[in-house]
Amino acid sequence: MAGSSTDYDLVVIGAGINGAAIARDAALRGLTVLLLEKNDFGSGTSSYSSRLIHGGLRYLEYAEFPLVFESLHERRRLLLLAPHLVRQLRITIPVYKRSKRGMWLVRLGMIAYGLLSLGKIVPRHNMFTRDEMIEALPGLDDRGLLGGAQYSDAQVTYAERLVLENVIGAAEAGAIVKNYSPLIGINIKNNRLQSIHYVDHVSGAETEVTATIVVNAAGPWVDCVLATVNREMPRYMGGTKGSHIAVPEFKGAPADAVYVEAESDGRPFFIIPWNDQVLIGTTDIRYSGDPAEATASDAEIDYLLAETNRLFPKADLHRGDINFAYSGIRPLPKRESGPESAITRKHMIKKHRVLARGLVSIIGGKLTTYRSLAEQTVDYVIKKTGAKGVSCRTRIRRLPGAKGIAVAARALDGVAMLSAAGKKRLLGIYGGRAIMIASLADNKPSLAKTLATDSDLIAAEVAHVIENEYAVSLIDIFYRRMMLGLSSDQGVPLIEPIATVAANYLGWSGRERKKQIDALRACNEKFQIGP
Repeated sequence: MAGSSTDYDLVVIGAGINGAAIARDAALRGLTVLLLEKNDFGSGTSSYSSRLIHGGLRYLEYAEFPLVFESLHERRRLLLLAPHLVRQLRITIPVYKRSKRGMWLVRLGMIAYGLLSLGKIVPRHNMFTRDEMIEALPGLDDRGLLGGAQYSDAQVTYAERLVLENVIGAAEAGAIVKNYSPLIGINIKNNRLQSIHYVDHVSGAETEVTATIVVNAAGPWVDCVLATVNREMPRYMGGTKGSHIAVPEFKGAPADAVYVEAESDGRPFFIIPWNDQVLIGTTDIRYSGDPAEATASDAEIDYLLAETNRLFPKADLHRGDINFAYSGIRPLPKRESGPESAITRKHMIKKHRVLARGLVSIIGGKLTTYRSLAEQTVDYVIKKTGAKGVSCRTRIRRLPGAKGIAVAARALDGVAMLSAAGKKRLLGIYGGRAIMIASLADNKPSLAKTLATDSDLIAAEVAHVIENEYAVSLIDIFYRRMMLGLSSDQGVPLIEPIATVAANYLGWSGRERKKQIDALRACNEKFQIGP
């Protein structure tokens, strides 16, 4: 804001989906914004979800009607504002004699879900008889099957890209965005925010800046950020661990997603077609360790395999069939007792008015409701900064890649070396921003060369994510830009050729190139499952 006595109106700590969205919303409203992330954008919890944009059908059991209402309306917005990333997904719920949730309760849930999503743009639900359920899911275990239901939600194949497009949108609106720039400390004097210190990843220098408001959006690391305050602060977080496994399409695998109760504990879980694989999860276990060290345990993996094999008897899945597994920590409020599933998923905007005025912490929240959380947070920031006549833009403003998709498709048609499948892939990852890749290939013939024998990838894509998307490492490129790390082979055949292009663009020495490759291979191993 003009005339501000601080360096920034707002500093956001943490660039997962919530922090990135807060920065974008605030910058679009004309605030001066600095977004800081200690690792890469979207490298934490945002990368480890079930990748659903949904209302949260099971939240109805806990009477969280406002949360479901908010989620369903945000689902509608994302389908319109990010159509290249968010797509409709049909979900089927089989009901058995042994199910805790019988046909009448599922029907009631479907009706409530429909009523709470008035104005929806997805098809209405259908109730299925036993025979209709068998026809819809021919590989399903039919012993004790009563029937079921089918309804529509949405899926974001690459949640990482959703985060990144919010970061890009923030930068386009004027925000300063920095990955690999860890916070060192938050300075409070007379119970009021004074300044923050961080390490700038470009210069390597410790930097101090002032801000009117600092928003702590570090997800499960919220308490770690509060620990940098120069006075003792309360602790708020009590996250739970959710693990997933990705397996090849198995015999009898569903064409649509399946949402079903686990027989062993009654907890609902998903089996979801995803990225030419099947994603199975999630678990829900209290966790008190370092969120960065969370991994899927043997017990969780066995649980997910056993429940899937029970539901689809011909699947015959074993540990050796798993392509990879991942585990993340939900940034939930601390609760000492009660079931993990009962811990609220609604977000809280904690204002530290007594101990640290000007500091705000975000607790909880869902991937689906990130935009509305950001709007509510920035409304508070606007009030505190005294900005006038500034309204939220993100309700109707599309994400950067949602613009110009048809134009980008025509531009990609001019890249002769790129296969039809490769063009489709680029549009599904970058949307309209894929035109920048086509432009690089056109302007630099050396970047039009293919990196794979099937012509699905060209060197210009690697150049693009380095030049225009803040990638600084091979892990960034594979896991949060080109999305190759989430393919069934984790992109292993492409490591060498992509490393060569990246080394040329980033000026890596031979030693640095090897270091980057070794780090990527170690990252791949972290997600692999032993025998």
